[in-house]
Amino acid sequence: MANFFYKGRTNRGDSIEGNIEANSMDAVATQLFNSGITPIDISEEKQASPTEITLSNPFGKKVGLDELILFSRQMYTLMKAGVPITRSITSLADSSQNVTLQNALLTIVEDLESGRELSSSMTAFPKIFSHLYVSMIQVGENTGRLDESFLQISEYLELEKGTRDRIKAALRYPVIVIVAIAAAIAVINLFVIPAFAKVYSGLNAELPWATKVLIATSNFTVANWPFILAGLIFIYAGIVMYIRTDNGRYKWDKYKLRLPIIGSIINRSLLARFSRSFAMATRAGVPLIQTMTVVSRAADNSYISERILDMRNGIERGDTLTRTAAATNLFTPLVLQMMSVGEETGAVDDLLQEVAEYYEREVDYDLKNLSAAIEPILIVAIGIMVFILALGVFLPMWDLAGAFKGK
Repeated sequence: MANFFYKGRTNRGDSIEGNIEANSMDAVATQLFNSGITPIDISEEKQASPTEITLSNPFGKKVGLDELILFSRQMYTLMKAGVPITRSITSLADSSQNVTLQNALLTIVEDLESGRELSSSMTAFPKIFSHLYVSMIQVGENTGRLDESFLQISEYLELEKGTRDRIKAALRYPVIVIVAIAAAIAVINLFVIPAFAKVYSGLNAELPWATKVLIATSNFTVANWPFILAGLIFIYAGIVMYIRTDNGRYKWDKYKLRLPIIGSIINRSLLARFSRSFAMATRAGVPLIQTMTVVSRAADNSYISERILDMRNGIERGDTLTRTAAATNLFTPLVLQMMSVGEETGAVDDLLQEVAEYYEREVDYDLKNLSAAIEPILIVAIGIMVFILALGVFLPMWDLAGAFKGK
């Protein structure tokens, strides 16, 4: 749970303010309305702890999915065996090789010993425990099945890690080729073409236009490479800073989904994540509105998250899940039909699990063929580069060789 500060008015019109600990702003508003208070402003209070300062340290080691999966699996085993929760977390903190995770777990143990709930303690570490993770833990606490919550989370994270690893493996080859092409262009401009330019200048011959263009480009690069490098760094830093803004991140996340070849794969992988996390949270008993809010944050894409929040708003107005999903234009007709059947039969969680598996199968198939789809584009790019170099570098040699034979 998080701590929220609110301002409101009573039924008599008196101004009132205070703090409430709740899961979300919606829960705070509902609690205030039930108490006869009309909320005017609700904001979340973020309290920095020493551990949070450690986590924000750029030199601190990040907690990866592997470590989080291992922690969740071990917690499931210990709690199923009946080991007390504080003792379980303490032992895992002592055995952890990651200092950041170790500090977080020790802080959580202190919170548990002071009477706080586990889910409430985890909210202080959003860089380690996501909103979905905390919500699943909270459901486990409320239902008395905390061990099963840890098991479900570990299985979900393992599938998430598998998808990410497959995407990285598929993109590794084209990225290496693109970097190699860029390095080759830099070496040719800075070292190769200047050497040929000295040879050509001594011959006092008329050079072809392609050679003149290459020499002019090389001369400009050699004379201004510090400014070019600084400009590239400045442009990269500016793009990164812009993407970190809300508007920039939204536009970049939307643009990623429209990239040739890989945009469709990213889109379907995100929808698979949405469907699987939605099914897991619904099956665990998380309320539908809270599920939509949590899943939107777990999507890790501002554009997709906003569409999911639009679905939540539609459901709050009384619309069905299928109609709100159709309005987002994110899902295929087949998936929408499965959602509709799930609503009619009361098995939305099972049907969305099928949706997740459907998208994951498509993503796996496309990832296996990604290299074959990108390879022709890379071959064409390399061919164009070699053709330009051949025209610019070797054409004058052929002309000189022909003139020499003619003599």
